[in-house]
Amino acid sequence: MDAMQINQVRRFNRTVTERVGALHDHYLGRDRPIGEARLLWEISEQGKDVRRLRERLGLDSGYVSRLLRSLETEGLVTVQPQSQDRRVRTVQLTEAGRAERALLDNRSDELAGSLLEPLNAAQRSRLVAAMTEVDRLLTAATVTLDAVDPDHPDSEQCLRSYFAELQERFETGFDPVRSLLPDAGKLRPPHGLFLVARLHGKPVGCAGLKVPPGAPAEVKRMWVAPQARRLGLGRRFLAELEARAALHGHDVLRLDTNRALSAAIGLYHSYGFQEVTAFNDEPYAHCWFEKRITTASG
Repeated sequence: MDAMQINQVRRFNRTVTERVGALHDHYLGRDRPIGEARLLWEISEQGKDVRRLRERLGLDSGYVSRLLRSLETEGLVTVQPQSQDRRVRTVQLTEAGRAERALLDNRSDELAGSLLEPLNAAQRSRLVAAMTEVDRLLTAATVTLDAVDPDHPDSEQCLRSYFAELQERFETGFDPVRSLLPDAGKLRPPHGLFLVARLHGKPVGCAGLKVPPGAPAEVKRMWVAPQARRLGLGRRFLAELEARAALHGHDVLRLDTNRALSAAIGLYHSYGFQEVTAFNDEPYAHCWFEKRITTASG
């Protein structure tokens, strides 16, 4: 990153925070700062547990507790422990809280209109398109990649969703029992690893890597949830797996795929993989790919 990029990002941040009124203690003309308003927006009609609120907004527990106490004092929310696990606290909107959120919605609509009103039609379209792109890129930057155990609940959740999607998309359906699935031990160090992508604390993708001694490294079970696509996660997974394979001294990275996964095939071609002859007996594979990579020592 160069200094000009850093300066432009900081300038953008200053402009946005000033223009949307985030600097004021009375956000949208109400008697509360933006943090409290954001919490009210985030609590669904069914309520939400405090831990999920912290994860969604990226706030520390102490700050969230202070915000919730203030909203409780005003009678806008209630915070109660769950009956099945009293360590988990659930936040619910009161009738007054729902009314306040509706008012904030109206004020927010007015603020959005005030941003667009001075512009002509072409400028409005440009601004909305730019905001959409910024939102997408900032969301992509929010996603984390974590190495986890293949038996972790988030790993299992991703794999269940992945297999369900393959069942729908493959001409023959998909049965995990027939597939050459690596056992969990082959996706744990030192034989491999398993990555889970998380957005606001929720799993939205996974990818595994096998690093067998004396054989090429192999990408296994890479999947991105539909709601997280177009964020560049597939390419980010491949880059991370390639780097991990290189650290283990591998100079070839392999993968196989089904012809129904056309978007994935396009990604592999654009990332530098070349189609090769079949190197395994995977019953669901129609295409096999390899990429030469540079080892850590090379």
